[in-house]
Amino acid sequence: MKSNSARLLVALLAAISLPVAAQNLAVVNGKPIPASRADMLIKQAAAQGQADTPELRKYIKEQLIEREVLVQEAEKRGMSKSDEFKNQMEMARQSALARALVTEHMKSAKVSDADIKAEYDNLVKGMSGKEYNARHILVEKEDQAKAIIAKIKGGAKFEDLAKESKDPGSAANGGALDWAPANAYVKEFGDALAALQKGKMTETPVKTQYGFHVIRLDDVRDAKAPALEEVKPQIEQSLTQKKLQAFIEDLKKKAKVQ
Repeated sequence: MKSNSARLLVALLAAISLPVAAQNLAVVNGKPIPASRADMLIKQAAAQGQADTPELRKYIKEQLIEREVLVQEAEKRGMSKSDEFKNQMEMARQSALARALVTEHMKSAKVSDADIKAEYDNLVKGMSGKEYNARHILVEKEDQAKAIIAKIKGGAKFEDLAKESKDPGSAANGGALDWAPANAYVKEFGDALAALQKGKMTETPVKTQYGFHVIRLDDVRDAKAPALEEVKPQIEQSLTQKKLQAFIEDLKKKAKVQ
């Protein structure tokens, strides 16, 4: 009878310990690593687009074991008692709490489609002026730019000479720049561009902080607002940041700072 009772007790203890063991990813020198730590890291990885695979789980497990080994050695050496470590831990605690508060607040401060549309309408109203489709050739010295202007006037193609340009972004495309307002460029360049007539080229080199430019204006149009769907993510991000900053500023006003 006692034998049966002993076996039953052992079985019960084993059954009780199974869920506890299942909650641990590993045990290092007697100290368990909770499986919840791995679950948290896997969740973070998934949020960044990584797939939950056996390889990822194996990698995370190894990383957590390595971390636990290092932590145990650091504690053995008394490093957790240093002022530097305590300060770092306090900073980490503050950062974690601040992030948690921000996350909780933003759940109730989401930007609505109506907010986005209103902001978009304001941006469209503020758009005015012209956009320019131009080409340029950038060189180091004024004499080089003057020589290029002379060659073009002599019949050379602007697009061919643009291969000499120091601007790698446009040189391969015959010096072509995308549609943009004049104020998208440095002042000297923008002023020279706005002064040009369609199809005309600057008669003298335009000096900027980058060197000397030869500019040709291919086309001009009234500024055109992008479609709402094109800029919706940027507007949403901007409004979200404004809401967060307003929340922080309100807390600062209520705080007693000495």
